[in-house]
Amino acid sequence: MSEAPGRSQASSHRSPQGEGIPVSEAPGRSQASSHRSPPGEGIPVSEAPGRSQASSQGGAGPAPRVFLKILRADASRLFWAAGRFAFFHAWGKLGGDPIFRELLRRGLLFRGGRLLDLGCGQGCLFAWLLAAQRLSERGQWPAGWAPPPRFQSLRGVELMSRDVERAVAAFGGHHPLVQVEQGDMTQVDVGQVDTVTILDALHYVDPASQEHLLRRIRAALPPGGLFLTRVGDAEAGWPFLVSNWVDRAVTLARSRRPPRLYCRSLAEWQALLSALGFEVETEPMSEGKPFANVMLVCRVPV
Repeated sequence: MSEAPGRSQASSHRSPQGEGIPVSEAPGRSQASSHRSPPGEGIPVSEAPGRSQASSQGGAGPAPRVFLKILRADASRLFWAAGRFAFFHAWGKLGGDPIFRELLRRGLLFRGGRLLDLGCGQGCLFAWLLAAQRLSERGQWPAGWAPPPRFQSLRGVELMSRDVERAVAAFGGHHPLVQVEQGDMTQVDVGQVDTVTILDALHYVDPASQEHLLRRIRAALPPGGLFLTRVGDAEAGWPFLVSNWVDRAVTLARSRRPPRLYCRSLAEWQALLSALGFEVETEPMSEGKPFANVMLVCRVPV
């Protein structure tokens, strides 16, 4: 849970005035921040070091490590217009969190579908997915990975206004695919979607609201639809204590008030989601860090 800094514990409260404001209307876009270039700016992807020439000719794609390095730079670069903090936050998050890689490698998300990310922050997931699509269109995709993503729409809901403002600066006000709204994920209209993601945010919501939100997500998904989340296993011992402490420290630093966390054991999460009608797969998702993070891949039976 500690791998997603920037999500305020306030997500468990009702949304502030201005909930539902589309990204195009959120204030705070920085004009001056675009005057300086981020590291690597101006280097065409086709000229990035380590590119496999065969990938552009229908042969083997780039090695995964090379691909991920290029992808990280391409996705993070988008946030330079939102300021240095936004850029380096994206750079650190996209480079250090294994869940972003696994979403692509395993092809977990619907191709051509409608994605809703609740607690989306500044939109790092969207930048990652769009950059991956651009690279695949240029013939850069690792051999053996699932087919590259395509999306009909990418919608995010985020409570913290500063993160919404950063999304505005990064994606612009009229992006053909991306829409980020300021709102409370427990209150927002889920709408018609194919995939819902909540990465490291469910534990900011009290247990009753957790169950109510998960019921609404299940009802919104079609047969074969996907709900993907990452949680901490409250019965994992000291790794959970470490991740919980880091999570509290990061949230306190950003929101200036101590967070309230509502955690469950992995068995409790599985039981709740199964009772709601999901088929649940689990996979550890800390990779080398002393945390207790687990990815839950929850599908609606066909």
